[in-house]
Amino acid sequence: MSEPLFYNDEFLRGILAGVRSIAMVGASPKWNRPSYFAMKYLQEKGYRVIPVNPRAAGQDILGETCCATLAEVPDPIDMVDIFRASDAAGETVDEAIALKDSKRIGVIWMQLGVRDDAAAARAEAAGLTVIMDRCPKIEYGRLHNELSWGGFNTGIITSRRRRTRIA
Repeated sequence: MSEPLFYNDEFLRGILAGVRSIAMVGASPKWNRPSYFAMKYLQEKGYRVIPVNPRAAGQDILGETCCATLAEVPDPIDMVDIFRASDAAGETVDEAIALKDSKRIGVIWMQLGVRDDAAAARAEAAGLTVIMDRCPKIEYGRLHNELSWGGFNTGIITSRRRRTRIA
């Protein structure tokens, strides 16, 4: 069994503050999939999220045209967010390493439950920052004190009754 992963909150804050464009590998056009929720949330927080999924290539997902591969993404990518199984993550990491200079890739982020230590070592040796087994949506909400587990932010957490105004 692998050692548990720990990432300092300031480290995660720094990553999320420095990233503007995210290629989400494994993004789904289906509204009820976790990748769809995460993409929508991150877009609402100001990130440009480009979906990458060969099965959905050419389709519109939340206002962005889905690409089949990272190489097809037309613009620079700050972060590659991997929404694929752990055994498929290495292939995506290798593609990101090959494109890191031309696409300006600096961060590999593997979603909850996704971990590939060998791929992470290759990426770090190539100069990339790697985060595994975390969700940027969850980490953003946690670090910004938002009630975002359900994909929304009410802005109000209280046990007090609301007062009604009498005019």
